[in-house]
Amino acid sequence: MSLDGDIALLKRVPLFSELPTEQLRLIAFSAVRLDLVAGQVLFREGAKATCGYVVSSGVLELTSEEGTGADATAKIVATCEAGSLIGEVALFIETKRPATAKAIIASQIIEIDRKLISRMLNEYPHIAVRLRATLATRLSATIAELGRVQKVLSNIDRMQPRR
Repeated sequence: MSLDGDIALLKRVPLFSELPTEQLRLIAFSAVRLDLVAGQVLFREGAKATCGYVVSSGVLELTSEEGTGADATAKIVATCEAGSLIGEVALFIETKRPATAKAIIASQIIEIDRKLISRMLNEYPHIAVRLRATLATRLSATIAELGRVQKVLSNIDRMQPRR
């Protein structure tokens, strides 16, 4: 994909959608492009996470191990298509991968290193303010959704017969 194509793709990613073209160009220019074949693992659950990935084309499946030993099974956590950001938290803090990512079909990925994001936030503080606002809005929405889930679970608990 061309630099302009990568910039257009990054604009579709919610975390980056409010960034000016200049910063998107910096990310796109500095990112590493990866080509995965069907069945290829991008990363494994529990691995150290130093970057985020944007799916440029193709499909990746995120799976998490349930159980241990011979009883372990892989549960599908998410399916990621073009425009999906995988590993958003790793762009800001040191963490471990919560799932394994594997290409379902041939896929192209853009790898964005945490150091690049950190440098950009230091050099362009106004970008840090924009990203903070974006993340704060999403966190508020998540908290509201968790409140709705809590109400549903409370209603289910009240409906259960007491022993």
